Amino acid sequence: MPSTKETPIPRSKEFENLILEHMDMMYAVALKLTRNAADAEDLTQNTVVKALRFHDKFQEGTYIKAWLLTILRNTFINEYRRKARRPALVELNGTEAAQDKSTDPNVPMEVREGEREKLLELLDDEVRHALEAVPYDFRLPVIMADLEDKSYKEIAEVMDCPLGTVMSRLYRGRKLLREALESYAAERGVGVKPE
Repeated sequence: MPSTKETPIPRSKEFENLILEHMDMMYAVALKLTRNAADAEDLTQNTVVKALRFHDKFQEGTYIKAWLLTILRNTFINEYRRKARRPALVELNGTEAAQDKSTDPNVPMEVREGEREKLLELLDDEVRHALEAVPYDFRLPVIMADLEDKSYKEIAEVMDCPLGTVMSRLYRGRKLLREALESYAAERGVGVKPE
């Protein structure tokens, strides 16, 4: 009975020497890709191992440098994808500095009058349409309080009206919005509390 396994083609010493001649070039490219000497050494070594293991795939007359660089690049990409899928392991011993949560000073925190409508683009279409249907005097306090996270005092300053008026308009605006979105909320399993 004939064997179904293919017999491996023996690789020549010349082929091995040819690969070893390109070690410096492979390491230089690996260093550019990884930006780390230890990772570059590992990548170069993995490339050499794969090239030797798959020597039978190399076709005579092919430019070996290009063949090796293709193996190196594919090995790097595969390793990068594998690392990206793997969750990062972090050991905490209690002496680490807390992550900086401060805002980027280059990003403006204030929403300008003309940009206020851009916030609405972040909402679902149905929510945006319901909010746009609320009269302006009630819609503006809702947007400023719930999307811009402004205080009653800040809203009163922008709208140039008393604090009590802001609270009243905000209450009325939220109520109109809640009524308009009752079926939307029910479809998503969100309970609406009666007032």
